[in-house]
Amino acid sequence: MHLPLDLKGATFEQVAAFVAELGERPYRARQLYRWVFARDAASIAAMTDLAGSFRTRLVGLCAISRLRLAHQHLARDGTRKFLFRLQDGEAIETVLIPTEGRLTLCLSTQVGCKLACDFCRTGEGGFARNLTPAEIVDQYLAVQREVLAPGGEKITNLVFMGMGEPLDNYADFVQALRILTAPAGLHVAPRRITLSTAGLVPRMEQFGREGIPVKLAVSLNATTDEQRNRLMPINRSYDLARLLQACRAYPLARRDRITFEYVLLGEVNDTPEDAQRLCRLVQGIRCKINLIPFNPFATSLYRGPQPERVQRFLDILVAGHCTATLRESRGVDIEAACGQLRTSAPGLAEAAPLALHG
Repeated sequence: MHLPLDLKGATFEQVAAFVAELGERPYRARQLYRWVFARDAASIAAMTDLAGSFRTRLVGLCAISRLRLAHQHLARDGTRKFLFRLQDGEAIETVLIPTEGRLTLCLSTQVGCKLACDFCRTGEGGFARNLTPAEIVDQYLAVQREVLAPGGEKITNLVFMGMGEPLDNYADFVQALRILTAPAGLHVAPRRITLSTAGLVPRMEQFGREGIPVKLAVSLNATTDEQRNRLMPINRSYDLARLLQACRAYPLARRDRITFEYVLLGEVNDTPEDAQRLCRLVQGIRCKINLIPFNPFATSLYRGPQPERVQRFLDILVAGHCTATLRESRGVDIEAACGQLRTSAPGLAEAAPLALHG
């Protein structure tokens, strides 16, 4: 492990090994982990119940990274979008979505995205780099710190549906999941976490063997290879037949289902024939279908579907005995909805933020 060790990006086992290498007693690892994750300590100096000699020894050997909140925007429906600056000057966006009975945080895993889905704004800006485990985890801690009063509301659910493809940043994403779910740390229940993927089949298969029982969502968005090749270039590597085969073989907990996300593009993939094919494609897979009307943005070639076409699509799925729901778009007015995240969005610097931290 490279030093200094970023405690925010280390699993409990890594911190325990670090403490052992220093010749310290095992309880020191629990102290460090509690300070970083339960108390959100900003520095080693803040860990006041550690002996002064131990804190002095830690300086230079470990550190605690911290995202910087640059902007925070509030939508009419209560959705909040955060722009975080990273230490190298790059930036990411994270979204907090309040709904009845839950508070969901949508996290990013990359700066930009390589997959270049034709209807997604994030891919327009290209790909800069992967996020580190610490940068992924700290989105959770930073939002809890900046927005939610101590002892008040808590984030209840996490969805990896922000910037980037989580499985394209596989090692760092899995490490972040282990930190988020660690009983010694943040202890987020895996059943409250959803991984969304565009369909990197080998990584899906690998993740299924990790034994981390988070929910799986697959971004489908088309019912023929010709159509999906155009909308999602990843399909040229892993076509619908191979993707659906991987979904059928994916290890699910007894009560879990795969969620197929289907973005409805006006007069592109929202026809009755598309709905009928979709029913046939998912037959035999324990799943539900989440319909998402497209959220337009200035440079998009696509438009949202007409409400009557959305309803007809949904009706056909239900008549075909598919479990299907219609997702309400949240945060559209601040470009925080599905497919709209991009840190170089026009007007972002000029928009009036709720808070600015410099």
